[in-house]
Amino acid sequence: MTPGSRIEVRLANPDELAGPLSLLEESLREGEPVPPPVADQLARAVERGDLDVITARGKSGVELLGVVVLAFRFNVSAGALFAGIEDLYVRPDARRRGVGRALLEAVGERCRARGVSYVEVQTDDEAAPFYSALGYEPEPGVRVLSRSYAL
Repeated sequence: MTPGSRIEVRLANPDELAGPLSLLEESLREGEPVPPPVADQLARAVERGDLDVITARGKSGVELLGVVVLAFRFNVSAGALFAGIEDLYVRPDARRRGVGRALLEAVGERCRARGVSYVEVQTDDEAAPFYSALGYEPEPGVRVLSRSYAL
């Protein structure tokens, strides 16, 4: 990509998830593929509208540069839908070229289209400045806790 090149950002259909999933596996799972039942669950969640998978491609529309997975959930205390960025990944050779920004702009468009005014993301210290530069703010007094259950 060169400065001024076009980035094509669009919503992936349930039958177009192999490429985005492969990119996420490569980056977030060290190349380990998700089991087929998980891929099927992802497709069903996209079909139901619980998840959006948004892709960014290069000028040709073929080369996959990045992907974001956006989850929509109802929040009882707010009485409204909210969204969470579950995964966002941009290939290292496409970073600092507007791909992540384009993906987050698409997140904003999808949220506005669905009447969602609150988006959250859990991130590490390395990625926090990226989100901050695009208007995301820390939630004061919020601490993320987790627990694993044996299946």
